[in-house]
Amino acid sequence: MAKYIFVTGGVTSSLGKGIIAASLAKLLQARGLTATIQKFDPYINVDPGTLNPYEHGECYVTEDGAETDLDLGHYERFLNIYTSQANNVTTGRIYQTVINKERAGDFLGKTVQVVPHITDEIKRRMLLLGEDNKFDIIITEIGGTVGDIESLPFIEAVRQLQWELPDEDVMVVHLTLIPYLRAAKELKTKPTQHSVKMLSETGVHPDIIVCRTEEPLNDDIKRKIALFCNVKTEAVIEAMDASTIYEVPLLMLREKLDLICLKKLNITQFSEPNLDKWKGFLDKLKYPKSKVTVGLIGKYIELQDAYKSILESFVHAGAMNEVKVQVVNVHSEYITPENVAEKLEGLDGLLVAPGFGHRGIEGKIVAVQYAREKGLPFFGICLGMQMAVIEFARNILGLSDAHSTEMDTSTSNAVINMMEEQKKIKMMGGTMRLGAYPCEIKPGSLAQKIYGETNITERHRHRYEFNNDYFDQFESNGMIASGRNPETGLVEIMEIPVHPFFIGVQYHPELKSTVEKPAPLFVHFIGAAKKYNEQRSAIKKTSLQGEK
Repeated sequence: MAKYIFVTGGVTSSLGKGIIAASLAKLLQARGLTATIQKFDPYINVDPGTLNPYEHGECYVTEDGAETDLDLGHYERFLNIYTSQANNVTTGRIYQTVINKERAGDFLGKTVQVVPHITDEIKRRMLLLGEDNKFDIIITEIGGTVGDIESLPFIEAVRQLQWELPDEDVMVVHLTLIPYLRAAKELKTKPTQHSVKMLSETGVHPDIIVCRTEEPLNDDIKRKIALFCNVKTEAVIEAMDASTIYEVPLLMLREKLDLICLKKLNITQFSEPNLDKWKGFLDKLKYPKSKVTVGLIGKYIELQDAYKSILESFVHAGAMNEVKVQVVNVHSEYITPENVAEKLEGLDGLLVAPGFGHRGIEGKIVAVQYAREKGLPFFGICLGMQMAVIEFARNILGLSDAHSTEMDTSTSNAVINMMEEQKKIKMMGGTMRLGAYPCEIKPGSLAQKIYGETNITERHRHRYEFNNDYFDQFESNGMIASGRNPETGLVEIMEIPVHPFFIGVQYHPELKSTVEKPAPLFVHFIGAAKKYNEQRSAIKKTSLQGEK
């Protein structure tokens, strides 16, 4: 039978519940146990697919096409396993299910209430992943902060499960903040005491308190927290700020978070943790041999979480290439043909990120042209590939008004067009081309060299596609479709063979990049940036010697 660990948060949001949950799962996995993580989000949206990335960060897409919270990306990157629709549940989805049942008459005339009907549906979904005995431990992260009105039904469901399940089958980990007051040179435990008190008032008693802190917790502070929060002293865990999220599992190992959980859950059969691969990755990450600078052109670059998976993929690919990847955010709205060289000078590679809408489009096209003409390694993802197609159509094929119908419905050269099945859709939520689809790669192409095979699957999230009416024109002029969907013929990969590294993909390779299996496209893109950097350094060195 599966055992359940619930992770709640207090004092403030964004403390890193997802990272703590993923780190704990990683340690349990390293000890030979099977673990998975699910996220319960208290907002009323059915999923994050319709949320602005400025509000909620990126929308992460699973293999089965679920639009989910970005924390599921952390779960997959840490555990190297796939999550699914069942791993992310929102208030909206819970209420939608209950209301549909009420409309169908399933409640036999009863008054439908938060308790028991909403909480019963929450509990059903909390236990769902444990039903087929695939996992030893299910970790459930409760979104939001204890005390939020929206979180109350989820906390109540946890209270009921604590009461219904055997003591050794369920436990609660509460993540909180111990602020450091610089003026007083003192760590303050009062916010944590209040947070645990608030949680206890709902009937939920934490077994472990994980304390986010800038400064180390001494034994006196740990004893104080334990006393006022009614936990054992060893169950007060210090979570110091780390230089990278990938250090957190090792910090939690040092604090014995996994062992305390195993003891509470009465699990006695486990091995010593095998974290050799993880430590090897961390060594490469912390001690790079050189540095490359990559420009990231996107619509939401002010918020790092909007491109979380891309930034983490750079971390994975950088470690593989033993380089530090410095990402420079580039505002495409301010790029013009006159200043593009100045804006992109000093870059070793350019990535044009996914996005929607017309803001900054012309600047992106100018940037792509610069990368194509100057031999700068270029990588386009989703909208980034579409920008590369439009730039090529305008400047090489001579189709000066070439565009995407997303930005210009009246263009006479719609090289990017809406997918046929999308044209009839009026509802925006959950209706894009979502999830994993196969791609057949052309032998001998750059894509085939990158992947090392000709049949792959990658995850999608889009409505628009390359217009196959222009297929022959592109191929005969030097931009080839090196990857296509075998069933529909949809173009998945475009590349320019004569360029040192120029590739655009319709899918999202960043969604499958993990610590143990970095995305091949990112690894080769950073490899090309590294080569470009070395060549440029060699030319600079030669010219300096010539001047002497």
